[in-house]
Amino acid sequence: MTSFVGRHEELTALAGLLAASRLVTVTGPGGVGKSRLALRAAARAAGAFPDGTWLVEVAPVRDPLLVGHAVLEALRLTDGTARPPLDVLTEQLAGRRPLIVLDGCEHLVEACAELADALLRALPGLRVLATSRAALRARGEHLFTLAPLPVGPLTGGRVDPGAVPDAVRLFSDRARAVLPSFEVTPANAEAITQLCRRLDGIPLAVELAAGRLRALSVEQITARLDDRFRLLTGGDRTALPRHQTLRTTIGWSHELCTVQERLLWARLSVFAGTFDLEAAEYVCAGAGLEADELLDLVSELINKSVVMRAGAPPGRPAGEDCAFGVRFRLLDTLREYGLQWLRAAGEEQRLLRRHRDWYLGVATWGEVEWFGPRQFETAERTGLAHANLRAALEFCLAEPGEEQLALRLAGTLWFYWVGCGHLGEGRHWLDRALALDPEPTEARAKALWVTGYMATLQGDLVTARPALEECRRQALATGDDRALAYAVHRQGCAALIGDEPARAAELFEEAIWHYRAIGELNSNVLMAMFELGIAYLFQGDREGGEAWLGQVREVCEEHGEQWAYAYGLYALAYSHWLNGDVRLARAQARESVRLNHLFHDLLGIVLAIDLLALLQTEPAGPGEPGDLREARVLQGAAHRIWQAVGKPFFGSRTFNGPHRACEERARAGLTEQEFADWFDRGARLDLAAAVRRALGGDGRSDGPGPLPGPRPVPPAPQPAPVGNS
Repeated sequence: MTSFVGRHEELTALAGLLAASRLVTVTGPGGVGKSRLALRAAARAAGAFPDGTWLVEVAPVRDPLLVGHAVLEALRLTDGTARPPLDVLTEQLAGRRPLIVLDGCEHLVEACAELADALLRALPGLRVLATSRAALRARGEHLFTLAPLPVGPLTGGRVDPGAVPDAVRLFSDRARAVLPSFEVTPANAEAITQLCRRLDGIPLAVELAAGRLRALSVEQITARLDDRFRLLTGGDRTALPRHQTLRTTIGWSHELCTVQERLLWARLSVFAGTFDLEAAEYVCAGAGLEADELLDLVSELINKSVVMRAGAPPGRPAGEDCAFGVRFRLLDTLREYGLQWLRAAGEEQRLLRRHRDWYLGVATWGEVEWFGPRQFETAERTGLAHANLRAALEFCLAEPGEEQLALRLAGTLWFYWVGCGHLGEGRHWLDRALALDPEPTEARAKALWVTGYMATLQGDLVTARPALEECRRQALATGDDRALAYAVHRQGCAALIGDEPARAAELFEEAIWHYRAIGELNSNVLMAMFELGIAYLFQGDREGGEAWLGQVREVCEEHGEQWAYAYGLYALAYSHWLNGDVRLARAQARESVRLNHLFHDLLGIVLAIDLLALLQTEPAGPGEPGDLREARVLQGAAHRIWQAVGKPFFGSRTFNGPHRACEERARAGLTEQEFADWFDRGARLDLAAAVRRALGGDGRSDGPGPLPGPRPVPPAPQPAPVGNS
C-alpha cells in the first residue's frame, strides 16, 4: 500500500542468492524491512516459478504444530484426511516448482527449520525464502543479513534528488502522506538527516517518526528521541501488532531471547560504538553470567539480530575485520531498550564502573605501547575504542567521587589526543576534569602538563603558560620529579613557539637532565630531544641541531618508534634545506608526511606539507626552475589543514619563516591572479588528496622508507582493566 524505497543493491544480491540456493533466510533486527524486501524479491522472481510464489504469514501462528497447516492454508491446499500436513504438502507439490515465502519465523524458528528441511529434501523443484530475526539453521540455508537504510550525509546542505540517502527519501515519502506539501529542502535537509541517523536508519522507526509530523516539527521529533519508545507509536492499524509501535517491535525480539540473553543484552547497552569479545567478557560477566558463557551468548544475540557484527573500520577494505579481531555493536535503538532494562534491574552504575575500568585499562596500556614498534596498532586500537573512551570520560565527569579518575583517564590519553589528531577534543575533556577537582594530586599534575602541551600546539600560550607553571609549582611542592620534568619540558615548547629559542634550549636541556635522572625514556623524551634540535637550528647552530636530531633517529630506530621519528625527519628536512641539499630534504619531508598520515597526526602532516611547499620553489635540478604553482597548491592545502589544528604555525614568527619565504618567492614569480588561483586550488583539497599531492601525486614516498630492520613483533597482550569495582 506504500511505495518501496531504495534497496536496489539488496534486491540484486537477494535475487542472485535465490537463483543459486534453495533456502535463503533474510535476517535483521525488527523493523528493518525484511518482509518488504522478501515480498519484492519474490515478486521479481515470479517468472522463474511456474507454480507460483506463495506467502505464508508465520507471525500470527503461535503453536509450532500449526506451521504446516498455515502453509497448507496459504497455498490453498485442502485435505480432509488425518494425514500430517507434511505428507499432504509433499504429495500435492510433487513435480512442481513453487517459491514459498515464510515470513516472520523467529518465534517458531525450530518448527520452520524442520518443515523447510523436510519439504526441500522431498521436493527438488521447491525453493524457500524465509524472513526471521534469527537464522533457521537448517541444512543448506544461505543467510542474507539486511542492514538499516543508509542515512547520509547530504553534501553541503544541497539536495540532489538522485543523491538523497534512502532513509531520508523514505521519511520524505511517508511525510507527504500526512503533510502533502512536505519536501526535503536545503533548509530542512540537515535536520531530517540527523533525525534519520538518530533512528539508525531503521525503516519502521523512520515511518513512525514521519507520522508524528501531524503535530511536531522535524526538530521537535529529534529533541524527543531520548524517549523514542514513547514517541514512536501510532503506526498503521492494519499492520501486525508487533509493527505498530517501536516498543512492541523491539519487545518482540526481547521475548524471543532466553533469560541469560536478555541479561547480556541489557549489560551490553553500556557500550558506545563497537566493542570486542574480551571487553564484553570483562564488563558483562558476573552476577548470573559466567565469562566462558559469553561467546555462545553473543553468538545467539547475533543470530537473533540483536547484536550486529561491525563493518570494516575506517581505512580498511569493506568486509575486512580490524587487526584485533571481530568487533560488535548494538544499534542505538536496541541499545536504549537494553539500557532501560539495565536500569530497571538496578545494575546500571555497577556496569558503568566496570566499563570505565576496562577503558581506563585500554588507555593505560596504549600509553605504554605508544613507545615502541606497536605504535600504529595502538593508534588503531585506541581509535576503535574512541566512542567508549568518551562514554567512560563522561561517566567519570558526571559521577561524584570519580573526578580523579577523570583526570587520570584524560591525561593518560595524551598520546591519542596529540598523536592522532584530536587536540580540540582532548582539551575539552581536560578542561572539564581540571575544573572539577583542584586537589594537587599526581593525576592533576599530569592533566596540567598535558593541557599545557596541547594548548601550546594550538598556539594558545595564554592557557598553556599558567597551566605549566601550576604543574611546576605543584611538582616542586610535592616532590613529584616526573611531573617536574614534563612541566619544564613543555615550558620549553611554549618558549620555542613564543620565539625564544635560546630560552627554549635551556628548558629542554634541563628537562632532558630530569628525564635521565629518573630513568624516563619514551616518545615524550624523544620529542624533547627533537625540540632541542629545532631550537638549535633556529639559532643558526646546524651542527648542534643535527647532533640532537641524529640521537632522536638512532633511538627511534632502536625501539621501532615512528611517531617521534616522523617529526625528526621534518626537522632534518629543514636542516638539509638550510644546507642546500634540496633532494634529501624533499625525500625526508615526504616521508614525514607519509608517517604522520598513518597516525592521522594533523600537526605533523601540515608542518611537513608547508615545508614541501617551500622546497617546490627550489630548482629541481641543474637548469630546472622550481614549481611555484605547485608551491602555492601545497600552501593552500596546508592552510585548510591548519584550520583543523589551531593557530597556523602556533602563532610563531620563527616557525612561520619557511612559509613566508615560500610566499615571497611565489609572489615574485607569479601574477596576482595565479598566486590566488593556485592557492585556492590547494585549499579545495581534502586531507587525503592533500597528502597524495604532497607525496608526488601517487601516494608513495620516494623517501627513506620505514624504519630499517624491524624485529618480529609478538601479538600484543590484551589491556588489563584498571580499577577496583
